[in-house]
This record gives sequence, C-alpha cells and structure tokens, in this order.
Amino acid sequence: MISGPKMKRLLEGSLLLTFVCLCVATPTAKDKLSRYEPNWASIDSRPLPAWYDEAKLGIFVHWGIFSVPSFGSEWFWWLWQGQKVPDVVAFMKDNYRPDWTYADFARDFTAEFFDPVQWANIFNASGAQYVVLVSKHHEGFCNWPTNVSFNWNSQMLGPNRDLVGELAAAVRGNSKIRFGLYHSLFEWFHPLYLQDKANNFSTSRFVDEKTIPELIEISEKYKPEVIWSDGDWEAPSSYWKSAEYLAWLYNDSPTKDTVVTNDRWGSDATCHHGGFLTCMDRYNPGTLQPRKFENAMTIDKKSWGFRRNADLAAYLNMEEILATFAETISCGGNMLINVGPTKYGMISAIYEERFRQLGSWLSVNGEGIYSTRPWTSQNDTVTQGVWYVQKDSNVYAIVLNWPEAVLQLGAPKATAATTVSLLGYEGNFSYQDRAGGGINIEIPPIPINKMPCEWAWIFKFTGLQS
Repeated sequence: MISGPKMKRLLEGSLLLTFVCLCVATPTAKDKLSRYEPNWASIDSRPLPAWYDEAKLGIFVHWGIFSVPSFGSEWFWWLWQGQKVPDVVAFMKDNYRPDWTYADFARDFTAEFFDPVQWANIFNASGAQYVVLVSKHHEGFCNWPTNVSFNWNSQMLGPNRDLVGELAAAVRGNSKIRFGLYHSLFEWFHPLYLQDKANNFSTSRFVDEKTIPELIEISEKYKPEVIWSDGDWEAPSSYWKSAEYLAWLYNDSPTKDTVVTNDRWGSDATCHHGGFLTCMDRYNPGTLQPRKFENAMTIDKKSWGFRRNADLAAYLNMEEILATFAETISCGGNMLINVGPTKYGMISAIYEERFRQLGSWLSVNGEGIYSTRPWTSQNDTVTQGVWYVQKDSNVYAIVLNWPEAVLQLGAPKATAATTVSLLGYEGNFSYQDRAGGGINIEIPPIPINKMPCEWAWIFKFTGLQS
C-alpha cells in the first residue's frame, strides 16, 4: 500500500494548493497556469497531447482471471454470482464441483505461452499507435506485483509473472507504440467497496486504501501514456477522488506532459469530464463531435474477453472493421480495437489475422488516416459508404464499396487546380463537375493484381474549393 507523504500530497492536494496560493502575494500568470487544480474546470482545461489525436488507432487488451472460464464475457464472476444468469450458473454446475470459487480459477491462469515480444510484434504489424492493457478489471485481480493487493495478483497467483511490466518493456523495446493501462476503479465483491456503498459512499476506505494507491503505483512504476479508467458508474467522482488523482497525474507524475486520460472518473464525469470522451462502450456517434472521443470496440461482437465457444459469425470481418474505423475518424474519434487473449497467453489466430490485415491496409492508406482531422463534410450526400477526412489542404474520401465506372460524390467541389488520385495506385483520375454540385470521377478498369488493397479505398483530392 502506498501511504505517507505521497498519499497525503495527493488526497490533500486542494488544501495544499490553497496554502501555497495564500503564501504567494502576487503570483504571475505563468504561476497560475503551471499547475492543474483538483477540480473539473482546471482538469478539463488541459490540452490533449497532440500525439493522441494523430494516432487514430489503438489496441485494447482484456486479459485476466475471466480468461480462464472464457465463457459469457469478462463479466463472468458477476454474471455467475452477482446477476446469476441461468446459462452461466448452469455452466458452472455442469463443469465444476459445487464448492468451486472464482478464486479457484486463478491457478489455471497459466500464461505459459505468453511471449510479450510476439505480442508487441503483432501490435506493431497492425499499424496501431498505442496499446492499452487491462491492469485490473472489476474482478480485482491485478496483472502486476502490487503491494496493494498482495494475495490477488499475477506475481503471487497464476502466471507468477509481472504481466504489465513484461508487456510494457516489450512494446517499448520492439516498437514505437505508446503503452497505456486500463484500470477499474471499483471491484464487484471487495468488502471495503461494499461497505462504502452501504454507507451511500459517505465513507471512502476503498478509495483511500486501494483505488488511489493502485493508480499511483501503476503510474509511477510503468509510466503509462494512457490511463483508461472504468468501473465508475455507481459513485460520483468526489467519492473516487478523481480530480485529485488527475491533478497529481498532470502535475507531478512521470508522464505528466504526454499522458492522456478518458472520462470514466465518476457517475457525474462520464461523457463530460477528463481527457477524451468514451461515453459508452462501442461509442460511434456518426456525427462530428465537439470534443475528442474514442470508440472502444470489439472484434468479438459479444465480449471483450476471450470466449472459447465463439463461432466465426461472432467476429467482425475486415469490411465491418474498416467501416467502423472510417466513420469514427471522420467524426473526430480514435478507434480502440480489442483483443481477448487466452488463459495460456496466446493471441488467437483470428485476432492476429485481423490485426495483420489492418496493418496491411494502413501500409497503403496511412497517409489518409494518421494525423488527419475531420473535414467540413463527414460523409457524402450522394453515395453511401463514403467518409471524409483532411490533412493540410488535402481531402481524403474513404470509399467502402468499390465504384463501377463512375464514383459520384456530392461533397467535393472541384477547381481548375483539382487533382484526384487513389492511394496506392499510380497516376491521376479524370473527373467532371457533377450536375447539381459535386464531382463525378471516372474509374478505369483496374486489374485485380493492380488494386492497392482488398477493402475500403481512399481517394485523395488536392486543390478543392475551400
């Protein structure tokens, strides 16, 4: 457990800041702006580090004790003993002895095939620019050797390894991908949390003795550049001391200048406060958003964790993934695409295939993805399945369905200086002004072996009307 001066500095941050301000007679503007205060107005004023918006694509990794039963979802414990979902209860009755506990699954969280360098290479091949590993989900099991939960972590049970530390080192040592961590504020069945909840969150022993110490520990030990918070919905941010932690993170942590955070810091904060907005799982609003958002989504349509009984139809194909990606970035978001590894530490072949296919596509089309920003139009008014972004003075149309003979677009307006090209294909395309506005692009017959990619083609426009 983290205690002493460090904990006191965090939890009493607002009092300390007040004291400092009273002692300085005439603070300069620089002094006032140099530190963030533990309140939402100050926290929300922090500019989002530029790298995050430029990245566009990240990988989410859900791995924990829930990977052992690998049935239902990563919420298995709650589905079994909290909600008591009939098919989950029947699964346990049919396959495990009557006195089996959730903790008994830990011995089978073996991770014997976990090769963090192999994982890093797969992530790198995907074209993703950051990865977010679950350090602790709502089950409370910590994937690092924490002093806060000494008997319920991956060093003491299961793998007997520092999973967070090994992956952090491999990602940083074998790629330029930024490393981040997911952390659940609450735990379904932790007695201190249940006590605080019973007290209507008027007490905060769970936060003071577990949540905040864990957040400080992972921030200092692993230096994540993404802190992805979750498990916030039952209590307000004042209970979680979220603003106090974020003020420390932005002012004094090892990654204070580059770290990004999401919005899940309390029932009053989600979709309102923090860094980028997530609002809900698989958040894909389809319209331009005033603030940066992230679409955290899954390849397995039903679960974030690995499921042994998932069939092929449960997995998104590349057309579906790229359609989601195009819509997300056109409206100003990033996409965080999830993988659920197995209990023995493998990224199963279907996930690896999707990641490598995505990376192959980005190797051709990255110019129209990375560091782009939303254009004046997000999607086309004439042809469906066309999404726009821009970079500098160039506009890119992500076309989900290959056009036959002519691509009719209503949004771009040509000038005498306009050129139209296809990323990954040599030469420019002929076009005419479209009656009623827009542009008609002539699509020449292209042999299959000359097509730049298999799905979702990006047309580049220069010299359009502004």
